Amino acid sequence: MAKLVDPIAAVDSSELSQQDTVWMAAALLLAGKAANEDEVPVGAVVVREGAIIGRGWNRNIGLHDPSAHAEIMALRAAGTALGNHRLTGCTLYVTLEPCLIGAMIHARLERVVYGADDPKTGAAGGKFDLLLNPAHNHAPVVDGGCCADECAILLRAFFRQRR
Repeated sequence: MAKLVDPIAAVDSSELSQQDTVWMAAALLLAGKAANEDEVPVGAVVVREGAIIGRGWNRNIGLHDPSAHAEIMALRAAGTALGNHRLTGCTLYVTLEPCLIGAMIHARLERVVYGADDPKTGAAGGKFDLLLNPAHNHAPVVDGGCCADECAILLRAFFRQRR
């Protein structure tokens, strides 16, 4: 496995590219924005053809909206940018393994890249495997562990501060 370096972290994975770490760095900045708003620090970006077309961070507490997860906010923004609910050819980068919200399947994302594993509610192979369930008519490529340490450190620091 080759060691890849980006502005935030070193990643050791043959499945992830240096560009993946750059996009995850953008998602980490949004996770910081969530933390500054007293939200669980999760950030997400949707990328298509080398450009970010959707950004999101957790806002469910402030918006009083249980669906306002970072990945949902980024998918909404990307759909608006494209004028389409189908996000074919897009990759979602999210700092925490996505939960059981199935919008990523319905959006027809090409790929989902996440940072930290979520052993309690992760649905990309952690606790559940929603994204790769053969019952669905679409399955994105899933790559986990991109900048995992940096993503996990941000989450741990947030929860440590709240206790």
